[in-house]
Amino acid sequence: MPKCSFNQVKISGLVTCVPSTEKCIDDEVALFGGNEKQIARLKKTIGLDRRRVADPGTTAADLCGAAAQHLFQQSAVGIDQVDALVCVTQTPDYSQPCNAAVLHGQLGLRKDCAAFDVNLGCSGYVYGLWLAHMMVSAGGCERVVVLAGDTISRLAHPKDRAVAPIFGDGGSATLVERSAADLPAWFSLETDGTGFDKLIVPAGGQRTPCSPETAVETEDEGGNCRTPENLYMDGAEIFNFSIQVEPRAVQELLEYAGIEIEAVDHFVFHQANRYILTNIAKRLKIDLAKVPMQTVERYGNQSSASIPCAICGELPDALRAGSQRVLLSGFGVGLSWASALLDLANLSVCEIIDFKASE
Repeated sequence: MPKCSFNQVKISGLVTCVPSTEKCIDDEVALFGGNEKQIARLKKTIGLDRRRVADPGTTAADLCGAAAQHLFQQSAVGIDQVDALVCVTQTPDYSQPCNAAVLHGQLGLRKDCAAFDVNLGCSGYVYGLWLAHMMVSAGGCERVVVLAGDTISRLAHPKDRAVAPIFGDGGSATLVERSAADLPAWFSLETDGTGFDKLIVPAGGQRTPCSPETAVETEDEGGNCRTPENLYMDGAEIFNFSIQVEPRAVQELLEYAGIEIEAVDHFVFHQANRYILTNIAKRLKIDLAKVPMQTVERYGNQSSASIPCAICGELPDALRAGSQRVLLSGFGVGLSWASALLDLANLSVCEIIDFKASE
């Protein structure tokens, strides 16, 4: 497992932007054949409830751009002080150019500011932080902005109850910069590409371009309707993958850092669903009070934006009280998973904002 550590690098601000349109599973009873008891069971066990979805014409770049603008407005750092822009997304505006280049121009960053995309989903936020820490530690950058966001709801077929009620949309902006303080941070990064087809959009890329054939709807044995152009998820395999790799990854990162599990204040996992998060926590014997899991119930599974959204939505009070040691861990599409152990303190901004089309 690739593991590494950094020092004197800090996260100094974080903003998550969510669409204003909200959907609720209670309003989708027809999708479940009118079975209200099934919906109540899903809300109780899986944590499915509400989610935010982007309106037509609103993209992940829009959400990330709005988050970045608010970040600059609320922090002491100006746009002319940013040395690199890292955009983590799997739902870019265009196949070419990358979202980072588009947002670089929209935000008005310097021409000698590096800008590039990272094509990762659920683990992507931690990968983005790892890259930012690496760039600052290498000495070439003083400040890096990590944008992480997706509009995964667009990829779900509305009649596919296996995925449609789960996924929401969001974008985030995180400022990572050099610090004079002693701030160790530890990272681990892992991949199992043999499971690439367990969470996939089969058509739409160069391997299988969109065609009349890929637009044909089919219904599986569970009654879920989709086309090859829609998101497919093998729920059982993703659950098994999550509860197998995550506890081990967390334990190994803590061992690498030489830190006891009791010394961690919060475990912020990718907001897949409450059932997965609860199972991971139980296997690690973590107090559930240390594991934010209301974000997925309020905003849905937001892919790369879910961890920053959980921090902004569930940890501000704790962060105002003082420095917090947090373990961040994302897992999913790829199959890919990544974890980081670091301290958060004195953030200039840590909040969720609603997207407005005029932004």
